[in-house]
This record gives sequence, C-alpha cells and structure tokens, in this order.
Amino acid sequence: METRAFDIGMIGQVLPQLLTYLDVTLLVGFISIALGSLLGGALAWANLSGAAPLRWASVSYVYVMRCTPSIVLLFIVFYGLPKLAFAVFDYDMNGLHRAVFAIITFTLLFGAYISEVFRAAYKAVPRGQYEAAVSAGLTPFQAFRHVMLPQAAIVALPNFGNATINLLKEGSLAYTIGLIDLIGKGNLIIAQNFGAYGIEVYLAAMLIYWVLILVLEQIFGWI
Repeated sequence: METRAFDIGMIGQVLPQLLTYLDVTLLVGFISIALGSLLGGALAWANLSGAAPLRWASVSYVYVMRCTPSIVLLFIVFYGLPKLAFAVFDYDMNGLHRAVFAIITFTLLFGAYISEVFRAAYKAVPRGQYEAAVSAGLTPFQAFRHVMLPQAAIVALPNFGNATINLLKEGSLAYTIGLIDLIGKGNLIIAQNFGAYGIEVYLAAMLIYWVLILVLEQIFGWI
C-alpha cells in the first residue's frame, strides 16, 4: 500500500471551504445555547421552588441527561422523535432539516448542565440579602431582579462560558446524522478525495475551532 506524504498546503486549501459552513455550526450552537438557557432557568427554578414534585422532576431530568452520552441522545432524537411524533400527532418530521434535530438534542443537554450552574450560583448569594430587600419594600420579583440576579450572574458566568464552549465542541457530532456543517463538509472533502487528506482536513477544522474558542474566551473575559 502506497503511503502518501503529509501535504501542509492542503490545510490552506480546505480552510475557505470549511469556513463557508461555519455559519451552520454557529447557528446550531447559539440557538441551542439560547433555548437551553431558558430550559436551564426553568429547571433551576423548579429545583429551588420548594415544591416536591417540581424538585423531583427537575432532579430526575438533570440526572438522566447528564448520564446520557451526547451521541446516544442525538440518535434517539433523530431516529425516535419522528416515530413518536407520527404515532402521537400524526405528524411527519422526516422532512425537517437535520439542524432541527441537532438543536433539540443540544438544547436538552445544555439545559440540564446549565440548570445546575444557575442553581448553584443563586444559592451562592446569601439568602439574607433577598429577605432584606423584601423587608425594605421591594416585591419578591424586584428583589430577585435587582439584588439576587446580578450577583448570581457574576458567579455563574465562568461556568456558563465553559458550558458554552463545550457545547460548541460537542456540536461537531451533528455530522453523524448527516448535517453538513463544518465537520460534515470536512468529511465530504475527504470522501471526494477517496479518503485522502484526512489529517490535513481535520487539522484545518481544529484550527477553526481553536480560533473560535479563543474568541469566545476573550468575550467572556471582557464581560
């Protein structure tokens, strides 16, 4: 079997092709983060509400999601959700864009992880500050918004940033369901070259992820 030499110039050739699909990767990632944050906030509220059924449901959901590998949940959503939707609602989901299934999957995962970040950050703020704010005449919502939330947000921000970066990297698994994003395009390039230039293509993808993560780290550091 002939061994092909490593071609460093190929990295520069494929970078522009991969970058044309970076918007798909970012779209899936940031929509998942936005929706997952809303889900995580609801789960954290349920956990902190004091109502036993809500707390039990929140803890159970977080436990199941955190124990489920990303790729397993992705396959369950992609293959199982259309069957469930058709059986229950008589709705055919097979025509939906594959990005929809990726967003659903990563929203469910991100919501579980970030709910623990929100819960821990809220509990890190002394409860006495909330009670003092209410005693001073603020409504419970005003006390939460003006006293608790700003302090909890500062505590949560570093872990929120880490979770965001991890999700964007986990998003690379979306190619396994046929989504043509950055990694999906890379695999197409390799296939078009009959399996050649795999190392070069993946190194190019790695460089793009490196720059993306460095930019995000700078943004969170500035915030």
